[in-house]
Amino acid sequence: MRPGEALRDIMRYEDVYEEIVAGTAHRSLPAWASGVLYDIATGRRVVAAVRHPLGFLCLPLERRDPVGVCLHIWSPRLDKAHTTTSEVHCHSWDLYSYVLYGQVRNVPFRIAAGSAQRIFEVFSRGDEDEIRATPRTVRPVPEQPGVHRAGDAYALPAGVFHSTVIEEGHDAATIALGRTSPETADLSLGALATRTHRVRRQRCDGRETALAARATARRLAATYAASPRAGPGGRL
Repeated sequence: MRPGEALRDIMRYEDVYEEIVAGTAHRSLPAWASGVLYDIATGRRVVAAVRHPLGFLCLPLERRDPVGVCLHIWSPRLDKAHTTTSEVHCHSWDLYSYVLYGQVRNVPFRIAAGSAQRIFEVFSRGDEDEIRATPRTVRPVPEQPGVHRAGDAYALPAGVFHSTVIEEGHDAATIALGRTSPETADLSLGALATRTHRVRRQRCDGRETALAARATARRLAATYAASPRAGPGGRL
């Protein structure tokens, strides 16, 4: 049986979430992700990877209101999209994440009064984002970052401004779970002079998606061959 073969078709948001909060993710999620990546690489599962404007490749696995599951992949060997505002942003959804390999540094920001940057509200419809300038200006103040390595799980509530940093030239991958929080909005910080504009998300074709999935599966296999646990696998 290939890794994850018994799990990949039955695990949904609730199953993955339960593994993370129970502290048992290291026993199931790497194998599950490996099976999913194998299916994408071989065409058994049809997924179109999306170049996210924050610099990673997103493999959307489940979209079901109010929840979703994605694989996020950072690699210097993948073509990237680039943000038109900045990497400092907040979600309209609660994030629960499990690091498959690499190191992820989340930098939270305290939002102080000031006029250093403008707040933009992001409205997504299909593959298009409308990035709407608001009249509000602020001064973002970075706080103590959280560093997460392979096998770590972490949570980030909706409405918290932050940036996610991957060391230049390094690879990382996470399983990202999102649950919509109706009282919050998707926001980004940007230059004061930037105006309202629209950006279209870049979808990869089948060949590029398959290549990315295959490379990620190989890196995942190498990580867990070297260290089956690959981290503390702590509870949220």
